[in-house]
Amino acid sequence: MTQVQAADSLLKLVSELKQTAIFSGFASLNDHVEQRRVEFNQLAEKTDHALSTIGEEAAASLKELESHYSSSAQKTIQDVQP
Repeated sequence: MTQVQAADSLLKLVSELKQTAIFSGFASLNDHVEQRRVEFNQLAEKTDHALSTIGEEAAASLKELESHYSSSAQKTIQDVQP
């Protein structure tokens, strides 16, 4: 094998190694992105559940306040009437 052929083979090998390293880096990056996507989806589900619970609690409190307001308004009307 001549030096030119050896150098050409070496350059091809280096090129293949670079490609392998690049693709390996992309695979690692893709794995990390997928992991973060799963984490964010879990967080979104927890947030949706928390907001739903807050909405239900607010609706219940509003009904209670409306009930108190109605009963106090009726008492005020009865107190005003002779």
